[in-house]
Amino acid sequence: MPDASILGIESSCDETAAAVVRSGEQILSNVVASQIATHQPYGGVVPELASREHLRAIVPVVRQALAEANQTYNSIDAIAVTQGPGLAGALMVGISYAKALAFALEKPLIAVNHLEGHIHAVLLEERQKGNHELQFPLLALVVSGGHTHLYLASQKNEGWTYENIGHTRDDAAGEAFDKVAKLLGLGYPGGPIIDRLAPHGDPTAVKFPPAQIKHRDRRGRKETETDNPRFDFSYSGIKTAVLRYIEVHAMAHSIQIRRQALAKIQRPKFEDYLANCDRQTLDLVASFQRAMIEDLVGKTLAAARSLDAAMLFVTGGVAANNELRKTFERDGAQEGLPVYFPSRPLSTDNAAMIAAAAFPKFLAKDFAAMDFSAEASLVLR
Repeated sequence: MPDASILGIESSCDETAAAVVRSGEQILSNVVASQIATHQPYGGVVPELASREHLRAIVPVVRQALAEANQTYNSIDAIAVTQGPGLAGALMVGISYAKALAFALEKPLIAVNHLEGHIHAVLLEERQKGNHELQFPLLALVVSGGHTHLYLASQKNEGWTYENIGHTRDDAAGEAFDKVAKLLGLGYPGGPIIDRLAPHGDPTAVKFPPAQIKHRDRRGRKETETDNPRFDFSYSGIKTAVLRYIEVHAMAHSIQIRRQALAKIQRPKFEDYLANCDRQTLDLVASFQRAMIEDLVGKTLAAARSLDAAMLFVTGGVAANNELRKTFERDGAQEGLPVYFPSRPLSTDNAAMIAAAAFPKFLAKDFAAMDFSAEASLVLR
């Protein structure tokens, strides 16, 4: 197998990232410039602001990644960049810069699907541990702020092919975490805060019914005819249920007090969040997280049983959730299904996963033409 160092560039949402990965398994550098402080006042990602921040950060981030890897522009073997899915303007920043580098340096350019990058984050770290054994069929759950997808993966030559057997019909899981945190005055991003607050509440205090998917897919995805059953998700209902609970139990005043108290603290710590949450809020947070995790784990393991999956990958930003990991590991072990996660730094958006996913394409000489463009709704196949 050739020894190739690939520069990866990721700019699909609110992190500007660059990394150098050798042969798909050795991370030489991995630099991420976060935009959380920029978007925090708005309670979510503002696409125009994200694009502007990418423009500011892309050059210094790439330079830092090369310096930390002891590489130069000329010493790298190829350039990989996220083509989609993601925010169109944000994607274009990374793609335009990658194209310019590839053209000026006369290096191969590789377009990578962001979702495949998340799957390869698991592979990357398993290979670093010396684990090169893969068993198929392999099921992958990609769960983050913008995505909740189930893929059945098969190997084809050097690369993989994917069949989507389930996706969210509305809100993604991470999106639901962020929206509920915003409703409760807990700031943005909400997932990590809810994860840390949940153990301090009673997860059985509030009964959330399981999601009943009766509505059409509001994201406009057309179902494809496959032989496999579907395992779709829906999280707009639980977000609405939390809102109704807040209204019925007259929590608006306490939420406003909490929001004002946290706004006065420049960089709130976990102790600040905990001190400003009453018992009712903590119980609601714990119950919400329990319902979300039960649905994610239950549907994923049902899919694994139905399709007789040999391995399960769980990846994406929500895969950093402590309770989700514990539940998947426990329930997967009970069913004899090995479950693999990326480390927490590689769960969220990063460029190492993009460079790793590009390596099989590099071996196959599957290079992108210079006229390719961003695809905000790029499908993984």
